[in-house]
Amino acid sequence: MERKQHFVLIHGSCHGAWCWYKVVSLLKTAGHQVTTLDLGASGVDPKRLEEITTFSDYLQPLMDFFASLPDEPDPKVVLVGHSYAGLCISQAMERFPNKISVAVFIAAYMPHHSSPTGTLIQEFFKRCTLESLMDCNFTFNNGLDKPPTSALFGPKFMKTIAYRHCQLEASYLV
Repeated sequence: MERKQHFVLIHGSCHGAWCWYKVVSLLKTAGHQVTTLDLGASGVDPKRLEEITTFSDYLQPLMDFFASLPDEPDPKVVLVGHSYAGLCISQAMERFPNKISVAVFIAAYMPHHSSPTGTLIQEFFKRCTLESLMDCNFTFNNGLDKPPTSALFGPKFMKTIAYRHCQLEASYLV
């Protein structure tokens, strides 16, 4: 008999739990349990962007979710993170290793054990050109030498880069 899994899906930058709607449908149809979360000030999370002052604030919904899971050794969840959520699921893996069976990084940041998580974001901004960011808006409240404190993908970026391989109706969700 096939064992059903509990998938926990974590969205990337400038998105929310809504972006997993097709995957959720497929997994539930296959009989799996699925949880999607909105991270701080994302999707329908009630916090405003101004209230998210640290990475920990942004991660709080994910940490609260894992804290609410029973400490039983089984069943463990399959934790999935896209893009920036690679940093998020890495933190959850460190804090709750006994509640996660496997983590899946989908085109996601994967931090190195000896570097601070912000290093990945700094390296990204060093390597990308302003033209590649198109109509995205970034806020650098801690200075230009530090990772951005907020990001907003513009419609041109979403259509041309983020959703270029998706059906047209998917681009209207953002």
